[in-house]
Amino acid sequence: MKKLSELYSGYPDIIVNDIKTNSKEVKDGDMFVCIKGVNADRHDYVNEAINNGASCIVASKKINVNVPVIYVNDTNSELINICKKFYDFNPDDIKIIGVTGTNGKTTVASIIQDLMGNDVCGYLGTNGIICNSFNEKIRNTTPDADRLYKYFKRFRDSGCEYISMETSSEAFLRGRLNGLEFDVGILTNISSDHLNIHKTIENYVECKKKLFKQVKSNGFCILNKDDKYFDEIKEICNGKVLTYGKKESDLRIIDVYESINETKIVLRYKNKDYNVVSPLLGEFNVYNLCAGILCLLSFNYDIEEIIKKISNIRIPHGRMEFLPFTKEYSIILDYAHTPDAFIKIYDVLNKIKKGRIITVTGSAGGREHEKRPLMGQIVLDNSDYCIFTMDDPRREAVNTIIDDLVSTSNKTNYERIINRELAIKKALDMARKNDIVLIAGKGDDEYMAINDEYIPYSDREVIKKYFN
Repeated sequence: MKKLSELYSGYPDIIVNDIKTNSKEVKDGDMFVCIKGVNADRHDYVNEAINNGASCIVASKKINVNVPVIYVNDTNSELINICKKFYDFNPDDIKIIGVTGTNGKTTVASIIQDLMGNDVCGYLGTNGIICNSFNEKIRNTTPDADRLYKYFKRFRDSGCEYISMETSSEAFLRGRLNGLEFDVGILTNISSDHLNIHKTIENYVECKKKLFKQVKSNGFCILNKDDKYFDEIKEICNGKVLTYGKKESDLRIIDVYESINETKIVLRYKNKDYNVVSPLLGEFNVYNLCAGILCLLSFNYDIEEIIKKISNIRIPHGRMEFLPFTKEYSIILDYAHTPDAFIKIYDVLNKIKKGRIITVTGSAGGREHEKRPLMGQIVLDNSDYCIFTMDDPRREAVNTIIDDLVSTSNKTNYERIINRELAIKKALDMARKNDIVLIAGKGDDEYMAINDEYIPYSDREVIKKYFN
């Protein structure tokens, strides 16, 4: 809570309770900022905001209202400035770690929190906002400034010294992270994704680069040396570059031994080899772990102490997560929704399977049509049976999406069940001893996007209901 006069000199001493950009969320005493989005201009919703109790408006267009109006040239840029003032943001108060990449952001950001401890490190991303004081879901992987700086303040007030956050390419494209400096920037990997938004892979990569341009001059850029775009990203990095991977790197992967319960790894750091046992499965998670370890090393943590804490790492919800509902067969919940993610998960499953692999998946509607044929081919080639179903269809017909998924395959080892709950039930009904049921795409999401609505839905709850 602040007075308007504290935010803008010369304006009255009226109380501002909070900052809002969604008119439907405005409450008495809130400031409403008329940002311009992709599909909406908030200037069009000023009257609704005032009816809901807005005490003042920030605008870039002339409006006729009976509350104070602060006129600025660019409301989107101004939103960030206001939020920094309102939430008393001081970049020296907390260390900010940004994680970007096509796959692995959630896992890496979570690994860092687990290694540091949730009493000193907060997590912000797809799984919500998490520290020792709270664990809450949020709508966007990387929120707009009105929420982002509010979350920063909550982390800081809870005693966190670090924030490990996912930074999506869309957030950089929309300017949500403008003006924010990072102490550490981490790249997991880059493959084709979100081209419905970025249009070309070149545009997508340019958005990923923004994180490393916003790293402080005395900060660190942690890069996957085995990634195709390593050299291109390295050229634009601020701060010191640290590398990980199988190639000659600061933290080098020497050997990987995979089993169904754990992964044994030999890592080389400063010419010394270390034996590491990780609860995370799959070679792709070895890379994710290395990114997390390097992050802690950049903050002068001792490598021996870091290795001792690796057993504390939790499997992130909805990321290669084995669900404990039955011992007859395995049920895995995963967020995989790109060709690269499916390649990586099947690489693990094909090594540990003793029976069949049954996959339930779909593809999001209204976006990324180009990836569907390849993704469907990968799923069909690696599954003994597949049930294609809905996955946030939005305004697109689910059967049309499935047509795309199967368009380049001559395989017949699949069926269509539009209702996702029924699709999961069918897969579980089919499962026999030693089978693996992979339920992919939604991960730990708690909604289904249909038309323009977010309808409550959870794969986890569907599975739980099946066994109760």
